[in-house]
Amino acid sequence: MATEYGQGYGWDGGPGFRGEGAEERRHLLPAALRAPIEARSWREFGYLMLSLPISIIMFTFAVTMVSLGAGLLVTFLGIPVLAAGLAGCRGLGAMERTRARALLGLDVAAPEPLRMTKQGPMAWMGAILKSGASWRHLLYAVLHFPWAVFAFSVAISFWTYGWAMLTYPLWFWLFPVYGGQDGLQLYGDQGHSIYLDNPFEITVTALVGLLLTMATPWIVRALTQVDRLLVHGLLGPSKLATRVVELESDRGVVIDTAAADLRRIERDLHDGAQARLVALAMDLGLAKEKLTEDPQAAARMVGEAHGEVKTALQELRDLARGIHPAVLTDRGLDAALSSVASRCTVPVQVEVDLPTRPAPAIEGIAYFTVSELLQNISKHSGATRASVDVWRIENRLMIQVVDNGVGGADVAAGSGLAGLAERLDSVDGILVVDSPVAGPTRITAELPWRG
Repeated sequence: MATEYGQGYGWDGGPGFRGEGAEERRHLLPAALRAPIEARSWREFGYLMLSLPISIIMFTFAVTMVSLGAGLLVTFLGIPVLAAGLAGCRGLGAMERTRARALLGLDVAAPEPLRMTKQGPMAWMGAILKSGASWRHLLYAVLHFPWAVFAFSVAISFWTYGWAMLTYPLWFWLFPVYGGQDGLQLYGDQGHSIYLDNPFEITVTALVGLLLTMATPWIVRALTQVDRLLVHGLLGPSKLATRVVELESDRGVVIDTAAADLRRIERDLHDGAQARLVALAMDLGLAKEKLTEDPQAAARMVGEAHGEVKTALQELRDLARGIHPAVLTDRGLDAALSSVASRCTVPVQVEVDLPTRPAPAIEGIAYFTVSELLQNISKHSGATRASVDVWRIENRLMIQVVDNGVGGADVAAGSGLAGLAERLDSVDGILVVDSPVAGPTRITAELPWRG
């Protein structure tokens, strides 16, 4: 699982490197001035305008079906009516997720599907009534209505008043021509009236409208944040279901990794130590036959066999060290990582600052991670020095490996770093790679402590 650095990498612009065409877009206007004319602002405003009629439909449907179903529970008809109401709310929730994806850019996954142990209408009604997602969709239909009324009122008021006041200099002449008054009436009673009709008042009105127009997109954006929370929290999968999916995925990664390790061990044994032991047996057999005829040749063959035994033992020792070294079990990460660093082709400074030892499984993964990264440095980095730091922050084990090589490492390239990231992810760990072209490379791994 070696990971190539430098020219062998397909670099696509990671942390610390700005690739060709990766420059950020520069706008002529600042964000405050361009917000009122941005497509995002109009999409969010359109979302709030559509929310009111849609929420009226959802609220009416949900309240009607639940009330009717609850009232008919004394008969058999109440259960199917209630189930149909919940199913309708799930359908409306799917429409809301699509609307949020199109107008708000919020991509929320569908909730967990119904779990039916049997087939048939009764099983379907039981599954939908027991599904927590169904009741969350019902709650969304009820809660969204009052919020939609408030958000619609605020958004339409700020939007219309802002643009009307901003464009007032363009249409104030309509009042004396068609309305029979000097301008827009600001105040009036039986004896006194104030109209916005002179140039100063018209200019002030336009400036106030400009301020309202500039503030409205940010107010709308704040209102849609509440909608984002409602859609994400009530119409998406529950945290428990999401966690179950993550654990199932992590279990698959663990199984695949274990199978790959077993295949690697089998291949190393078959191609290395086993082949040498077979050759050793043949050499000893020939030496036995020549023992009486040519003792000197037999002694030479025994000497060669002795060398093969040493080589086979070294290969078996390296293989066992790669699986789980005895020094790690006996003395912990400090001694084990120092041993790995001593075999690296470049000087490596190791610093381990741990008050106690983590769980054996976490310790093994930490050892494997550093061993793999140092192997990459030896083979591909072109570095002249490297360092390994291990420390603990609260309930997390932190590992950082730095080298001054050619850089260009990329997890997305699908090589050894990707497999290492998957291995860490299987235990809720994180791998962060900062490797600009021309170096240096800084790889940080974070693991749960689980002492």
